[in-house]
Amino acid sequence: MTHDHDLELRPTEAQTEAALNPPPGRNGGDLVVETLAGLGATTVFGLPGQHALGMFDALRRSSLRYVGLRVENNAGFAADAYGRITGEAAPLLLSTGPGALTSLAALQEAASASAPVLAISSQIPTAGLGGGRHGYLHELPDQSASFRGVVKSVHTVRSQSQIPSAIAEAWRSALTAPHGPVWVEIPQDVLLAQTSLPVVTAPDATPEELVPRVELTAVAADLLSRALRPAIIAGGGVVRADASGKLRQLAEKLDAPVVTTFGGKGAFPWEHPLSLQSWLEDRHMTDLLEDADVLLVVGSGLGELSSNYHTFKPRGRVIQIEADLGKLESNHPALGIHADARLALQALLETVSERTDGTAADRVRDVLARIGERIAGQELTLEQDVLASVRRALPAGSPSFWDMTILAYWAWSAFDPRGANTMHSAQGAGGLGYGFPAALGAAAADPTRPVLAVSGDGGALYSIAELATARQYDLPVTWLIVDDGGYGILREYMTDAFGEPTATELTRPDYVALAESFGVPGVRTSPETLEADLAKALAAPGPSVVVLPAVLRMFAPTHLD
Repeated sequence: MTHDHDLELRPTEAQTEAALNPPPGRNGGDLVVETLAGLGATTVFGLPGQHALGMFDALRRSSLRYVGLRVENNAGFAADAYGRITGEAAPLLLSTGPGALTSLAALQEAASASAPVLAISSQIPTAGLGGGRHGYLHELPDQSASFRGVVKSVHTVRSQSQIPSAIAEAWRSALTAPHGPVWVEIPQDVLLAQTSLPVVTAPDATPEELVPRVELTAVAADLLSRALRPAIIAGGGVVRADASGKLRQLAEKLDAPVVTTFGGKGAFPWEHPLSLQSWLEDRHMTDLLEDADVLLVVGSGLGELSSNYHTFKPRGRVIQIEADLGKLESNHPALGIHADARLALQALLETVSERTDGTAADRVRDVLARIGERIAGQELTLEQDVLASVRRALPAGSPSFWDMTILAYWAWSAFDPRGANTMHSAQGAGGLGYGFPAALGAAAADPTRPVLAVSGDGGALYSIAELATARQYDLPVTWLIVDDGGYGILREYMTDAFGEPTATELTRPDYVALAESFGVPGVRTSPETLEADLAKALAAPGPSVVVLPAVLRMFAPTHLD
């Protein structure tokens, strides 16, 4: 008896001929790049190293576009942004030991933000695996152990025949909700050895769907339908799942106000009558959310920043939709629904009853007015004017990438992203140096629109080398550097806590002259000329740098009251 699937697995004559007579001159690295191309990858990021040369040699025989950065951690940030913008797994090619380990901070950010990054590293020769202390260059007793606590999955290859399946399995892992970084490592000798294996064509790595349990969405729909004061917190999971349209439909059907977390910026329209924007670090917002009799949390674990530093104490029922199983009820008791945000929101849309009391918009206006009054009383017009200038200068639809700097902390709460999946920052793991290399990755994903990067001078010093990358690939990234002569937020924290700062002041270069030394146009601006200078830089082709000397302050926190 012949089954249909048996017929599907039979190769054509052409496929058989190609398999029996693979092209000469291929090595293990070719199996890597062939697998990536077969999975649908078009662009890879990375940095070559001695053990990884087999992969990089194979790139010249492939159709893959290579974007090489100058520091492995920055290459990881670029891959992170590429994954966030495209929703594809972004390949990151690295070498063994120091090269691999230098990417760890970027992979932690990708894990925190659920960005799909497929890191492929070389390893010491196969004979050295197992921690035998053979003294190979770059040798670690167990390189993969350094990554297990950071990435979603780890895959160690020991022979060429394992390469396609290991990479396909890692690809599936990276793109199964929640998205995230994965790690594949391949020994140097496996990459360098000639191979007679057939060319890899179309490996199957379809991500698994994370479907909500029907009985849980039924209970959630009933709770939301009967709620008197429902409210919604939308996190980064809504953005990663491309579910902002369904979120809007559900909020309107329930007449429920929506606040987005800092990682969920753009998940809900900023100017919508039901939009609470992103003012989570404010006690007025915390009070409104605590007053909800049913609170729907979608794609957020309600961590430190999303809970106003764990001062948020909900009094009503909490429904939590989360693809990361470990985050379900990790901070608050809830009806936990382990599911992809898009699928769960669709299930709720189909089952909730429409609410028509129309009171939510009034509550939204009231709380935003209270927050506005609180901020207005702190004499922070410089900060608000600078942020407004950035917003006016940045074209709608253009993505922005923000480093850990005071202007970014303002932007988390007060910046209108004007679209889903357009504003990104390093708030997941909180490491410095994210903004500029991430913007380069976004520009590589879509070079048809300008990209904005925002850094302080401290964070900028992590990424200066990537001005060479920006120039080499002519990427349309404008880098705004807010220069306050040090680690501004740490200066502020230490002054508040100890009366004076220590180790926060920096000797820094002339950033305009430095940019120009790389062949990148630079301009020094002021708060009064920022909008015009930034708009001009964004409109010009290729990379540019805008330097704003300014000391900005944060608005007063409310979680300490």
